[in-house]
Amino acid sequence: MADVEHIRELIEPAVNGLGYQLWGVQLLSQGRHSTLRVFIESENGITVDDCARVSHQVSGVLDVEDPIPTHYTLEVSSPGIDRPLFLLPQYPAYIGQWLKVTLRVPFEGRRKFSGTLKAIEDDEVVMQVDDEEYVLPFELIEKANIVCKD
Repeated sequence: MADVEHIRELIEPAVNGLGYQLWGVQLLSQGRHSTLRVFIESENGITVDDCARVSHQVSGVLDVEDPIPTHYTLEVSSPGIDRPLFLLPQYPAYIGQWLKVTLRVPFEGRRKFSGTLKAIEDDEVVMQVDDEEYVLPFELIEKANIVCKD
């Protein structure tokens, strides 16, 4: 399976060169076929045309570098309202907001946490879940999403 960090390094210059920020990359394996999701961000928001522009550019880079050994579908989109968080530096902007986290392995007997993002301390994410405060090591986080609660 391809390394997501390597893919990120390959495509980030192309995304940035078009004037967008590379928010994150997900590679989802589905049997013999995979989906590569590329999330882009811009101060002006993201349109369908923006996604098409980035898709065309990223596709060219991936065709040349060929980092994914299986067949895959490329999807480019905005991170959306319930945005996934990929890198620790993305977290501080969302302190005080609701966060859903899934860990790679259980921490204090559980893998799933939903609560308020309280702080970032060194390489740890501090969450308030009900009446408990949890300090989760960032390297254990498999998936994290900001949840828009209305």
